[in-house]
Amino acid sequence: MTQDPDAIVPEPAHEPEPRRRRSRARRVIRIAGFSILGLIAAAIVTFLVWTNITYPAAPDGLAAAETDDRISLGGDDNLVVMSPAGGESEQGLVFLAGAKVEPKAYVSTFRDLAAAGVTVVIVRPILNLAIIEWRDLSEFTAAAPEVEAWAVGGHSAGGVKACSYAEDAAVTALVLFASYCAFGDLSGRDDLSALSITGTRDGVLSLDSFEDARSLMPPDTIYVELDGVNHAQFGDYGDQPGDSPSTISNDEAHALISDALIEFFAAQED
Repeated sequence: MTQDPDAIVPEPAHEPEPRRRRSRARRVIRIAGFSILGLIAAAIVTFLVWTNITYPAAPDGLAAAETDDRISLGGDDNLVVMSPAGGESEQGLVFLAGAKVEPKAYVSTFRDLAAAGVTVVIVRPILNLAIIEWRDLSEFTAAAPEVEAWAVGGHSAGGVKACSYAEDAAVTALVLFASYCAFGDLSGRDDLSALSITGTRDGVLSLDSFEDARSLMPPDTIYVELDGVNHAQFGDYGDQPGDSPSTISNDEAHALISDALIEFFAAQED
């Protein structure tokens, strides 16, 4: 059978142009969506890795505290409890570590205060960043149920969060190391004692922000500026990027801090 040369051969069926465009758009959207999700996941992983690159305690300072028979050292890597070896204490301080600083890095700073009779609970904040800490203060005070009067405090970003805890009427005192109140207004709390300690060689603390925040502090806040002390010397974890060189040793810095702390807490008993 021969084919009629004049017969019309039908064109092969093609997908309508609008449908092809919609299909192509959906593919582009899916690819873009997966790419965005991938970028978000990578950013989250990078953030979590960054928050866990921390400043550990200097070994010598920690070892000295562990062999100090004036104090009892307990807890774990996330919650360090320092108390006087002679027995229970009525005063306590919940202290939040600075950003990415290990809690044990403050053990050297608080040795003399604990020996003087004040229990110190040093907290590792959520993800090592006190700014995002959401736990209730009672989770930390439960570590020393014998304490009757609680103060809160913190170093740098830890102090910013401590100011939020200080809004609780049950808190009797506030202690800030190289920090200030950025959230909440404590200026109306004339029943709240407050101690703010800074160093003249601090290269991390924003002095403008510190001065601006004075109006948020309790009216009778005690301000102590320590000559030669830098930001990292409020703990014992080595150098910190952006900080200025100190002009005194860590031992000298901690002695000055201890003197201010012991005098402050002694006044709370009067």
